[in-house]
Amino acid sequence: MDAIQCIGQLRSDLDNGNNSFQYKLLGIGAGSFSINERTGEICAIQKLDREEQSLYILRAQVIDTTIGKAVETESEFVIRVLDINDNEPRFLDEPYEAIVPEMSPEGTFVIKVTANDADDPSTGYHARILYNLERGQPYFSVEPTTGVIRISSKMDRELQDTYCVIIQAKDMLGQPGALSGTTTVSIKLSDINDNKPIFKESFYRFTISESAPSGTSIGKIVAYDDDIGENAEMEYSIEDDDSKIFDIIIDNDTQEGIVILKTKVDFEQQSYYGIRAKVKNCHVDEELAPAHVNASTTYIKVQVEDEDEPPVFLLPYYIFEIPEGKPYGTIVGTVSAIDPDRRQSPMRYYLTGSKMFDINDNGTIITTNMLDREVSAWYNLTVTATETYNVQQISSAHVYVQVFNINDNAPEFSQFYETYVCENAESGEIIQIISAIDRDESIEDHHFYFNHSVEDTNNSSFMLTDNQDNTAVILSNRTGFNLKEEPVFYMIILIADNGIPSLTSTNTLTIQVCDCGDSRNTETCANNGLLFIMGFRTEAIIAIVICVMVIFGFFFLILALKQRRKETLFPEKTEDFRENIFCYDDEGGGEEDSEAFDIVELRQSTVMRERKPQRSKSAEIRSLYRQSLQVGPDSAIFRKFILEKLEEANTDPCAPPFDSLQTFAYEGTGSSAGSLSSLASRDTDEEDDFDYLNDLGPRFKRLASMFGSAVQPNN
Repeated sequence: MDAIQCIGQLRSDLDNGNNSFQYKLLGIGAGSFSINERTGEICAIQKLDREEQSLYILRAQVIDTTIGKAVETESEFVIRVLDINDNEPRFLDEPYEAIVPEMSPEGTFVIKVTANDADDPSTGYHARILYNLERGQPYFSVEPTTGVIRISSKMDRELQDTYCVIIQAKDMLGQPGALSGTTTVSIKLSDINDNKPIFKESFYRFTISESAPSGTSIGKIVAYDDDIGENAEMEYSIEDDDSKIFDIIIDNDTQEGIVILKTKVDFEQQSYYGIRAKVKNCHVDEELAPAHVNASTTYIKVQVEDEDEPPVFLLPYYIFEIPEGKPYGTIVGTVSAIDPDRRQSPMRYYLTGSKMFDINDNGTIITTNMLDREVSAWYNLTVTATETYNVQQISSAHVYVQVFNINDNAPEFSQFYETYVCENAESGEIIQIISAIDRDESIEDHHFYFNHSVEDTNNSSFMLTDNQDNTAVILSNRTGFNLKEEPVFYMIILIADNGIPSLTSTNTLTIQVCDCGDSRNTETCANNGLLFIMGFRTEAIIAIVICVMVIFGFFFLILALKQRRKETLFPEKTEDFRENIFCYDDEGGGEEDSEAFDIVELRQSTVMRERKPQRSKSAEIRSLYRQSLQVGPDSAIFRKFILEKLEEANTDPCAPPFDSLQTFAYEGTGSSAGSLSSLASRDTDEEDDFDYLNDLGPRFKRLASMFGSAVQPNN
């Protein structure tokens, strides 16, 4: 509606036209209108939009200006805004996206689009909308009144997977003057498994070394599939592979086929292989199965490369048998290994595992010692074969040697028997039950026969009864025994086995007479014997310990005596012969020059003070001065003392050598000049500058005058 458009007039029945009445508008929305206060004409002062407010409810008031009061009560009236087609259709659910399977038949529902018109649907055809397909032919269509988009022809995703469709919506049923709006619909085609995989190459050539282990990858074959996702997942296989030498596995990331070696190949047996591989999809729907008939295939040729192989034994392991007791050099068996390569290298054999056997160059194993089954019934050996042409090629095989038993061991007591008989034993009383063992192995069960020796039977106080179950019973053959007269009896028993030939052993059973008392129980005798043995052992141990202690004590005593003898050879060494020797031949350090000198150092003669030829005057003065400090007072007592000690040292063979020569001349701890030892002095012919002695103070004045006056004239 245009601005300032009059839409009606209010007039009071009491208005007589004298212009004394004043009209006013009240109510919500009254600001959008104006009223002529004199005439009551109502006009719209701004543009009205029905879609914002379609109805205004206002109140009118009439006032008599002469009295300033309302002449009538307020009256209410309604202003209705009429609709015009000023709003185009709008799609409120944008953007539109849809997914539909490829190759879907015509008429398949895709998506529904809806447009809204804000105009009054009751006014003409302002809100009546029709839909039209502006872009998307010939694959899609839209229903004019509903906005439903459908497929109008089949589409292949492998050719185009996304389509952009534009839909137009017009109001007023598309009549002239109608308003319109458009929207875009993105339609994607989902994949179906309508393509079978196809090999890129029809022929592949691979090589493999005959030394390659099982599981080695030989090469890759590749097939491509236009489908995507799980529809492109493939599986490879080998057609008519009776050898079962190769296999193909899938790389799930790249969908490549990896040809692997299933079992080892041998160049000498077959130098190449030809196989045919095929590929197919893993997931195929039944309705799409016709598209996957006749799977794609490719031919693979595998060339085997020759390698220098290690020797091969004819058997994986060997088992030999030999009777025990055979002499040295007996043949046990023969092993054999061959070179699988064409050159057929000779073999060398080595044997490890036992020193009882040896092997020669043709693989024959012989004995080097006599075998004893009772020592070892089985031998586990390892034979190594090495090619002569290539010693790096080595193979090994296990050899098991079983030693057969021969009856070469006689039976013997199964244990050591400590047998006792009571003094008051009666005739026929059971003394001991004995059994036997045989170290020989027998196919049948062992059976032993017990007999009393013929020589011992007539005079024996005991008798033997064979129980025929590999045991025998020893019985007393008289009543009463005397411990003092006959404390021990020796019974000779013969035991024979059932071997071929049968062997018999002679065994002696020692029977001790025991005072059992009234109980007549030999267990007390066994306990007393054990206590006696234990007591004897304890006493023996104590005696041994005492002997060891005596030996060690004697040894330490000898060491102490020798040490004491060494100490008494020089008793004066424990005394202190240190004296203070003062020399006042020259002006020196006074009382501070009172360092103690070890008397041992007084033995040092003036051997080191021998004058050297061609010595300068300054060197002679320095040497004389050092001698004055070191020799000390010329005392006959000290000379005599030193000579005595030297004589003792020379005549004592146990005294350590004291022939080291040391000389010390020390100025004193309080002197700033430090040490004047001759060890640090130089006895060379070099001229020294002693002017620094003048800077050391009054204590060195004399030295400065001696050395300085001697050096300057010389210079």
